[in-house]
Amino acid sequence: MFPAKLALWVLTGLLAVTTVFFNTFILLMSLWSYRQKKRWSASETIVAALCVADVAHQLVCYFWMTMDEVDRQCLAGQKPYTFLVLLIYSLKFTVMWDTSFLTFYYSIKLVNTPNHCYTQIQASILRHVTLAVFLIPLCGLGTCMPMLVVFHHDNDTTANRDCGVLIPDTRSGQVYEVAYLLLTDILPGLLMVKCCVSISVHLAVHLRHMKASTNGAHAPKLGSQLRVLQMALALVVVFIVFLVVDLYVQYKITVHHENIIVLAFFFTSAYTTATAMVLIYGKKTLWKVLIREFNACMGESPCCLV
Repeated sequence: MFPAKLALWVLTGLLAVTTVFFNTFILLMSLWSYRQKKRWSASETIVAALCVADVAHQLVCYFWMTMDEVDRQCLAGQKPYTFLVLLIYSLKFTVMWDTSFLTFYYSIKLVNTPNHCYTQIQASILRHVTLAVFLIPLCGLGTCMPMLVVFHHDNDTTANRDCGVLIPDTRSGQVYEVAYLLLTDILPGLLMVKCCVSISVHLAVHLRHMKASTNGAHAPKLGSQLRVLQMALALVVVFIVFLVVDLYVQYKITVHHENIIVLAFFFTSAYTTATAMVLIYGKKTLWKVLIREFNACMGESPCCLV
């Protein structure tokens, strides 16, 4: 098992570099935009919160994996490692709900609904975006705290044991594990799919009306709306792929008690990297700056082409 864990540690390290790089790039560009405009839009606030959560999750996750590799006998004690594992689960909750909140925001901005009550609820949420992005990590922390009560430390005495890992080895623990997966993976995923479908239907109707108004004389251009749709679709696709893999890994951990939590952390790291890349592509200004800087780097460093 050691070679496999070591390989996952190395691969997660590579993903950690890309995750931190892409999310830091987004944050720096957002701060630069704030200095120019002297304000942050609601979408920029959500994206900034998501980037901070991505970076925090990646750093804590890789720190735990590194300590688990170095301290294979868990000489530092179980409590510090358990705290790190709970923090990783909490940050995962934050990342998932920040992503779904961003998709929900774009659906509100692009889709007009005739339901006045629903519109009022949406407007209320948009007025308190900053409060929402602060409440999400608090909810994540509160959701993960019961693990200390219903989960138990892994009593495996073999060298395969990971430090601080909590196992749902009781009926109450398994019930809580299902509830946690519903709150962390499935519910935000359903919200993202619903919002993506709403955006797609809205743009399809809008496109049909534009074609009717021009009698099909020329193809209508959607511009930024189409780019937002592509970004939302990409976020949903990335999330669904991650959801399937994560549910399978959690099933193996919960039902078969397999010690593969490192694999779960690796796939979450891959998800944060992919999400950051999609966010950069979704905003044309960020994508252009990244491509320009990359081309400049390749032009100044011919050895990179080898």
